Amino acid sequence: MRKLGMIGGMSWASTAIYYDMINKGVARKLGGRSSAPLIIESYDFEPITALQAAEAWQRLGDMLAGTARRLQAAGAEGLILCTNTMHRLYDRVAGAVAVPILHIGDVTAEKLAADGVRRAGLIGTRFTMGESFYRERLEARGIAVATPDSGTAAEIDRIIFDELSRGVISRQSQRRLKTCLTEMGQARQQAVILGCTELVMLVDPAANVIPIYDTTALHSKAAVDWITA
Repeated sequence: MRKLGMIGGMSWASTAIYYDMINKGVARKLGGRSSAPLIIESYDFEPITALQAAEAWQRLGDMLAGTARRLQAAGAEGLILCTNTMHRLYDRVAGAVAVPILHIGDVTAEKLAADGVRRAGLIGTRFTMGESFYRERLEARGIAVATPDSGTAAEIDRIIFDELSRGVISRQSQRRLKTCLTEMGQARQQAVILGCTELVMLVDPAANVIPIYDTTALHSKAAVDWITA
């Protein structure tokens, strides 16, 4: 197996999901007592969110690039950013190391395209929904991307940062997300992308009429396939 470096802590809650999914995936694939060879560097998310709010992307890029170099030096043969939003800095991080980094947007776009999805709703943080760094990966595969109205988008962003990143699951927020998914289905989207690694804590992909693509699960599966290739 190849050793994977994980850049986590954004937030710890979703990094824990990654760790669980990757190890379970390796165990299913290889059997016995197999588990994934991983190296993890996990951030304190509080200062990360402050830097995001301040649009201090250069500083954040320097931090993540440093982490990538440390993981490579520690023996990681490939890397994974356990977050959607921080893929805004993917090129900066990838340019700092000689090992491959599995891009969550590419993994997601590949699956949607394979399934014949051409119109998809995207929910996530305000950065993921409002900027082009994620959307362009999907559009490059011929997938038209729609996001919620501004009020709904702001509420989803609040839920992510104020609740899910702290491990808080709210019934009210579950209902709000359910309404958003229903509205996207009514708008004739073929699927909805959970473009934040914490959203699976609130949305059950199997319990919705419209197909739901959980980027955390897709990214983790790609990691398992890479580790065991």
